[in-house]
Amino acid sequence: MIPRLGLLAAVLLLASCVTPTAPPVEMPEADVLPLALDNDFDFRKVRRTINQAGVNTVTDNETLNFERAYLNYGALSADERRQREGTYFDIFWRAGRPAELTVRFEYRQAKTGNAVMAQEIYVPQARGTMKSSFQVTGDSFLWDGPVTAWRCLLIENGRIVAFTQSYLWK
Repeated sequence: MIPRLGLLAAVLLLASCVTPTAPPVEMPEADVLPLALDNDFDFRKVRRTINQAGVNTVTDNETLNFERAYLNYGALSADERRQREGTYFDIFWRAGRPAELTVRFEYRQAKTGNAVMAQEIYVPQARGTMKSSFQVTGDSFLWDGPVTAWRCLLIENGRIVAFTQSYLWK
């Protein structure tokens, strides 16, 4: 009986850590913010997945095959599959103290030159390890091309407290 209570408590504790986040809000252009880095916030990992028909469709890597099948699951028509083509980013980050944060994903695409597009997710009660997901798919991906450079910012009170970026970001 006691091991079951311990297991139940652990499951409830882990379930309380998972908070659903709103979908990203697209911004026409990214504004410039002051840099005030804080050691209480940092990025852990960035996972990038490219889902595009005809690119690496035949592979022996079961993980890549599963990821592509997962992203395309439920797309019945060619148009639905085309709208799911693009680049997906899962960004894992940590907040060492409770904070009201905005996660901003800024990116450039192949056909847009130096224009910077952005997406934001507001996280009202950030604490512990968190995950934010962004995607550049559909018409944006088809017309403007793949993401060539990106950076991700944690913003608190209008100041950048942590950031990570791709090698090509400048």
